[in-house]
Amino acid sequence: MTPEVIAAAALTELDQRARTDGPPNGEQTMTAYAIAHIRPETMNEDILEYIERIQSTMDAYEGRFLVHGKEVEVVEGPFPGTVVVIGFPDIERARAWYASDAYQAILPLRTRHIAGEVILVEGVPADYDSSQTAAGLREAAGL
Repeated sequence: MTPEVIAAAALTELDQRARTDGPPNGEQTMTAYAIAHIRPETMNEDILEYIERIQSTMDAYEGRFLVHGKEVEVVEGPFPGTVVVIGFPDIERARAWYASDAYQAILPLRTRHIAGEVILVEGVPADYDSSQTAAGLREAAGL
């Protein structure tokens, strides 16, 4: 599963709130996601401490787990490991959480023991239409 598919599948109340409680100027805010593809090996005290402490680092930024500790069902290609998806109301809060002193303080507890990649990505608005994106790409490519 690609991060795009994972993010698209993670529609939750955060997405609903972004659609209905947007800024007063009428612009839509878009949910953002922190997505980790991790390959844990063995459990140890550092990893357990990281798991125990991460929620408190997200609370100030309204972050919440959308996918955590679940088996992935691989339907295409190789995908070693598992995935974690955390939703935030917007990309600014996702960035602020990742850069926060609180999160940076616990990050080595995970990175010393678990290989993986982490990305931050903004979601699409509620009225997103992939055919419009395809049309723009087609035009840009001259096809």
